[in-house]
Amino acid sequence: MRVRSRVLSLVLFLTGSALSVGHNGDVIYAINAGGEAHVDYWGVHYEKDPLTGKVGTASSYGKQLVIGRVPPEDQILYQTERYHHSTFGYDIPVDEDGDFVLVLKFCEVYFNSANKKVFDIVLNGDHTIVSDLDIFERVGRGVAHDEYISFSVMNDKLYVNGAESDIQGGMIRVEFIKGYRDNPKINALYVMKGRLEDVPKLPYYQTDSEYDEMKEREEDIRMKSRKPSGPRTPDPYSVDDTAIMLPLFVAIGAFIPLLFCLCKL
Repeated sequence: MRVRSRVLSLVLFLTGSALSVGHNGDVIYAINAGGEAHVDYWGVHYEKDPLTGKVGTASSYGKQLVIGRVPPEDQILYQTERYHHSTFGYDIPVDEDGDFVLVLKFCEVYFNSANKKVFDIVLNGDHTIVSDLDIFERVGRGVAHDEYISFSVMNDKLYVNGAESDIQGGMIRVEFIKGYRDNPKINALYVMKGRLEDVPKLPYYQTDSEYDEMKEREEDIRMKSRKPSGPRTPDPYSVDDTAIMLPLFVAIGAFIPLLFCLCKL
């Protein structure tokens, strides 16, 4: 990925208008997968990964990278991760009705090409909320990528993407599904009560393909608006034929009377 994109993203993050997670008490669950407890830039308190020593593998391989799109203090959220050779997940306590947003944080820290790590994410066993997630394809290597999933809870039922399911024991489960590619993973996640617009987002990230398309459009506009310097050169083939023949007609007209006079002599 181009350095300019990462620099631009950091500038946007640091100079953009400040957001907040509404009231920090609205965050009902947050964990730093594969890592220790952490308080992020927005004041969200991430707990130490509860699956440590139980399921999957915790990894800090990403610590060798500088992660794009995030401030220095939150690098750790994307440098640590949990992956598993099979499907795994987290149980999220939801004991009240309302609107919620699930924020899933990812960063590809190992592969250097797309179509290597591809997996689905399922909520509450019935709802596929992300299909065929390929982190590298989305943003490349060493760049933060978040997924934002809105859902609501009412009378022990979960509603997401127009579908519903029952909630058992006040818990909903988010699972990372093992597919036909490398192991599924997660870097961090949190759930807050509120609406999608209340959630702080990562700054916009311009991919290489988007940059190339932008430059092509700029070049097209430049060529269309380009004007040649100096006077316009006349087209030699556009000269009026009658302008060429007129002197000939005049000469013939003058010669005929002269010829008539000579013949009378």
